[in-house]
Amino acid sequence: MSETQKKFIADANIKAFNPEHRKTINFNISRYNESVEKGMLQFKNTELAKTRAAFLKYKVINELENYLIEFESKFIKNRGKIIWAQNATEAVREILQIADKHQAKKVVKSKSMTTEEIEINTALEKEGINSIETDLGEYIVQLAGEKPYHIVTPVMHKSKEEIAELFNKQFDLDANSTPEDITSFVRDKLRNEFTSADIGITGSNFLIADTGSIALSENEGNGMMSVSFPKIHIVVAGIEKLIPSIIDLELFWPLLASYGTGQAITVYNSIISGPKRKNETDGPEEMYVILLNNKRTEVLKKERQRIALSCIRCGACLNACPVYRNIGGHTYNTIYTGPIGSVISPYMNGTEDYHHLSFASSLCGKCTDVCPVKIPLHKLLLVNRKDWVKEGSAPGSEKKAMWGMKKIMLKRKYMNIGGYGIRNYALKKILSKSWGPRRDLPQLARKSFNQQWKEKNN
Repeated sequence: MSETQKKFIADANIKAFNPEHRKTINFNISRYNESVEKGMLQFKNTELAKTRAAFLKYKVINELENYLIEFESKFIKNRGKIIWAQNATEAVREILQIADKHQAKKVVKSKSMTTEEIEINTALEKEGINSIETDLGEYIVQLAGEKPYHIVTPVMHKSKEEIAELFNKQFDLDANSTPEDITSFVRDKLRNEFTSADIGITGSNFLIADTGSIALSENEGNGMMSVSFPKIHIVVAGIEKLIPSIIDLELFWPLLASYGTGQAITVYNSIISGPKRKNETDGPEEMYVILLNNKRTEVLKKERQRIALSCIRCGACLNACPVYRNIGGHTYNTIYTGPIGSVISPYMNGTEDYHHLSFASSLCGKCTDVCPVKIPLHKLLLVNRKDWVKEGSAPGSEKKAMWGMKKIMLKRKYMNIGGYGIRNYALKKILSKSWGPRRDLPQLARKSFNQQWKEKNN
């Protein structure tokens, strides 16, 4: 068992039995569920919308090189600059070179899981560059010195009282500050940061192939200001974020909003096609798009798992997952958590340390049901498990247990050895440790199904 897996088990054990954590996460997700029910009412035929979106995204994944070339060509025609990054190291190096070229001292960032993936804040701070998260949730997480807890809602794990306490310690705000008070304070504080920043860094919800544009969705206006004020705009986007055409946004924007936050449409939706033109007053003078691989092609190599790259990062599967709802986002120790993270993170972070995530699932199938692009997540978790057992990743004790179970269950005489008491004693000795101290091991019936059948049918 790797150290990463040991840490996962220890952290999961702590979080799952922390009543305050359970109370906070269940309350916040219940609010999300209420909103999503309302948001879904905008679709006359939800299943048809999901099927169309799934078809388009999977088409892109299977023809990825063609769409990447088309996007690159169109974006360069728009006077933008494309940078290809094979991994996080290359992406960080390119960003630091841009910052050095422009003698940047301050960076403002809108919410982006891809920049979390490459840990750009840490790299910028090491170079003496002040990197400021401008999304309210991300800003709170940054102040707390933590990683985002959730793909969509970074600070879902904190109650309003905990956030008020954090702002009291950091800025001497009233310890009883309301969410409205804190939001107003952050808005005023960040306004000057936007206007004085040298570089704005964003992610991209979608890369639009036929126009060479990025589509950015957000609810606070911070993304728009991160693009408009600084002279340099850098986009960090995974190579899988492509959609074929700008007209596809009429499908993907409502789906993302409904499944992500329960809105009919996100408050701010921007389409950015390059740096500002001569007749424009707002916008960056230079715009870069860093197309990040970072082992996404390892997922692409897998015939069945590649469909997971269709994910539009709505977070619906996290909110639906009973495992995520109990152990929380930080326990996964990855950027992409929940069911989608359990499918792709082992390939992106290393199967030796992260293959256990695909076993951290009840396989209830709820994640598959709620996915807006119809990724069969629970089935992919089973595919991952099968692959790693084939590769010999299963522990020796588990292999022996499976061998013994197969031998016993293939022969009735082995299953009937000993009486009721002996069989239950043997089961307890073998399974009690792995079953755990908080669950009662079920008792075998006094009479097997085979015995009952014979008695009933003489």
